[in-house]
Amino acid sequence: MAWWMWIVAGMALGGLELFMPGYVFLGFAIGAVLVGGLLWTGWVTLSLAAQLALFAVLSLLAWAVLRAVLRYERGEVKRWTRDIND
Repeated sequence: MAWWMWIVAGMALGGLELFMPGYVFLGFAIGAVLVGGLLWTGWVTLSLAAQLALFAVLSLLAWAVLRAVLRYERGEVKRWTRDIND
């Protein structure tokens, strides 16, 4: 796979994220863009199987970082204390 295919796939997954509630595809999008960036810079030359394995690892790491940064408590309800018209 060429590096630009990974970038396009990452952008497509990022666009798909706009239509989903929560952060479902954002980790995958970040992982795909990172793999595309690594291939583009020439730091790594990998087979397709190794690229997919790297994509899986980077997506998992991106998801874990997003989970820590964008913390969401299950059952959390947004409570409004003032009206916008006040």
